[in-house]
Amino acid sequence: MQIVTLARTFTFDNNGQSVKLSDIDPKLSPEAVINFYAQTYPILTTAKIEGPEIADDEIKYKFVTTMGTKG
Repeated sequence: MQIVTLARTFTFDNNGQSVKLSDIDPKLSPEAVINFYAQTYPILTTAKIEGPEIADDEIKYKFVTTMGTKG
């Protein structure tokens, strides 16, 4: 039996393009990761976290923003 640790990935949409963010520290919660990246991408300050979803040997989280949308 082999134990494999799955890498976490974080993505969000910015101006119609998907941005993939690296996991800065696997020990941090997704909330701490979004707070870290919000310094670089201010749009993430109001984002919600979707996931986790396991696919392609990764644990995937998506940061969903509502800025710039109507409705």
